[in-house]
Amino acid sequence: MAPSGSRNVKWGCRRVFYWIPVLFIALIVAWSYYAYVVQLCVVSIENTWEKVLYLLLYHVIFIMFIWAYWQTIFTNPMNPLKEFHLSYSEKELLEREDRGESQQEILRRIAKKLPVYTRTNSGAIRFCDRCQLLKPDRCHHCSVCDKCILKMDHHCPWVNNCVGFSNYKPFMLFLSYSLLYCLFITATDLKYFIKFWMAGGRAHFRLKEYLNGFPDTQAKFHILFLFCSASMFSVSLASLFIYHCWLVCKNRSTLEAVRAPVFRHGRDKNGFSLGSSKNFRQVFGDEAKYWPFPVFSSLGDGCAFPTCLMNTDPEQPSSPTGHSPANRSAAEGRHFPSKPMSDSQRQLLCSTSSWTESDVAADVDQRGTNNPVMTLENEA
Repeated sequence: MAPSGSRNVKWGCRRVFYWIPVLFIALIVAWSYYAYVVQLCVVSIENTWEKVLYLLLYHVIFIMFIWAYWQTIFTNPMNPLKEFHLSYSEKELLEREDRGESQQEILRRIAKKLPVYTRTNSGAIRFCDRCQLLKPDRCHHCSVCDKCILKMDHHCPWVNNCVGFSNYKPFMLFLSYSLLYCLFITATDLKYFIKFWMAGGRAHFRLKEYLNGFPDTQAKFHILFLFCSASMFSVSLASLFIYHCWLVCKNRSTLEAVRAPVFRHGRDKNGFSLGSSKNFRQVFGDEAKYWPFPVFSSLGDGCAFPTCLMNTDPEQPSSPTGHSPANRSAAEGRHFPSKPMSDSQRQLLCSTSSWTESDVAADVDQRGTNNPVMTLENEA
C-alpha cells in the first residue's frame, strides 16, 4: 500500500490538473478584454461617442459574465441532508446482512421515512456505498468530486465543479452571458474586421487609404483574431445554451436526458415535468427581479421534487405533491426542506392545480400505451 504522503502528492497534482481548463478560459477572457478595450476601442475607434457606447455596454456584459462564471466555479454543490445518511445502528444492521434481498428490505424500511420515489434499473432502492446514504431523487455520485450531488447535471471541467441543484442557475446565466459576450464582440468588431480584411486583400492598391483606421500591425492582429475567436465560441456556446434551455423547459438534467429516471412503474422521462412555466421557476425562482443575477433563487431544497405522476410509490408514506393530510402527518419527524419556504415556493412544490383533468387523463393514456416489459440493467 502506498504511503499517505505519496497519495497526498498525487491528489494535489490531480487538483492542479483539474484547474487547467479554468486557467485556459481565464487567459482567453483576459486577452479578449485587452484586445477589445485597448486595441479596438482605445486605439482603433476614432469616434468618441461610438467608443464610449461600446465600452459602456461591453463592461456591463463583461461584469455579469465574470460574476456568473465565478459563482458557477465557487458555489459548493449541495450534498444530501443528514436524514438520508444511515445512522450507526442502520449501518451495523446492513453490514450484518449477507444477502442483497435482506439488505434491500432494510433500505426499503428506511426509505419509507424519506421522500424517495426513484429506483435503480432493477427496481432497487438507490443507495450509495461510498457515501453510505440513500440517494435522494435526482441525486448522483460524482466520481471526480467523490461525493453525492443533489440534482446532479454533470461535472464540468471548464468550471472544475459539479453542476447541480445549488449552481445550475449560475451555470445557465454563465452560458447566456458568455454567449452574449461573444455575440457583442462579433457584432461590434465586424466593421473593423472587414475594413482590415479588405485592406489586406487589396494591399497592392491604395494601401495607405485602407490602413488609416489601424495605427499599427498589433491592433490589426488583435482585431482579426478577436473576431474569429468570438465567432467560433458563439457557435459552440449557442448550441450548448439552446440544449440547456430545452432541458430547463422539460425539467430534466443532462443525466436524465441520457437515461430517464426510473420510478416504481418504470422509466418516465417526464416524471418531474410540471409544465414549462413551473419548470422554469424551479430553476430561476418566482421573483423575476432575481432572474438576471447569479444568486441562488431556485425553489425547494434539492432533496424532494414534485412529480406529475398519478400513481406514486405505494411504499412511501407521502407523495411528492403532498396533498393528503394523512400523508403529511406520516412524514412527521423528517422535515423537508431544511429551511422555510416562501408561499410561492410552497405553491410550486405542494400544488398541482395547474394540471387539468384532461392533462392527467392524456398523461395516463400515454403511459398505458408503453410496453411494461423493459430491459433492466444495474445502475452505474
